[in-house]
Amino acid sequence: MWSQAKSLFLCLTVLSLLFFGACAGGSEDNSAPMTPAGSLRILALGDSYTIGEGVDPSQRWPVQLASRLRDSGLPMADPQIIARTGWTTDELSTAMDTANLQPPYDLVTLLIGVNNQYRNRNPHEYRGQFLALLERAVTLAGNNAPKVLVLSIPDYGVTPFAASRDKTLIAREIDQFNAINRDETLRLGARYVDITPISRTAAQDASLIASDGLHPSGKQYALWTDLALPEVLAAFDGS
Repeated sequence: MWSQAKSLFLCLTVLSLLFFGACAGGSEDNSAPMTPAGSLRILALGDSYTIGEGVDPSQRWPVQLASRLRDSGLPMADPQIIARTGWTTDELSTAMDTANLQPPYDLVTLLIGVNNQYRNRNPHEYRGQFLALLERAVTLAGNNAPKVLVLSIPDYGVTPFAASRDKTLIAREIDQFNAINRDETLRLGARYVDITPISRTAAQDASLIASDGLHPSGKQYALWTDLALPEVLAAFDGS
């Protein structure tokens, strides 16, 4: 009995650390991939939702996006991903300071903020730090705001990880943070895709959740990609 209880405790602890980024499973990829001449380049900035915690690298949403764009006939390089499980806005910014960035990029994506909410960080602080990241993203996109794509924060309150938590509170706070990132994104003239409603359908469809019980599955990331694709194609059409 003690052994089962201990195993359950350790499992829940590891899942919690997936957000805080203190576990060994957190991954990061800040290298610049080899880019054939004439290829279009994507820089993807974020946290576990961008690095694809819990799924095969081929199922990460930026990787799926690049694949879909190749299918549409665009000469896409593999995306450069600056992301790590557990990162908050300030931690992403610090990582960008030392990353191998090679602007201008043809598209810059940004998805960040769930760990600010999870750690009970102040929404006002989030606004300032998110805006600073967004402005950096615009600069990295050659000072071309329509080539920056922001995704909303998904709602992890519907996952098994949050079964014992206040789902209503999580949803309300996620909505508050998303209102901030949407407002700042549209104010700067960048593109915005609201994937939060998709994430909430995982409450009725377990196949949309990865095996860790917390992060999106490759299937859910594919739905994000479907929603983002028209905005991305519009961004490239404006080149």
